[in-house]
Amino acid sequence: MDNTLLIEAINQTMPFGKYAGRKLFHLPEPYLVWFQQKGFPQNKLGQQLALIYEVKLNGLESLVAPLLKD
Repeated sequence: MDNTLLIEAINQTMPFGKYAGRKLFHLPEPYLVWFQQKGFPQNKLGQQLALIYEVKLNGLESLVAPLLKD
């Protein structure tokens, strides 16, 4: 996996919905689970959400948190 994809995903801002304006990394896990059950969007944002879901599912937040940019 390309590291830039991970860095880009955790720093991406949610563009719509209840959590608009939050970085994907800061989305609550239940919200990502809901997306996973309903189906992630078929675009780049969907791929990023799926990646963040996997990070949280596997408890890797502490490993990727240093990659967050303010």
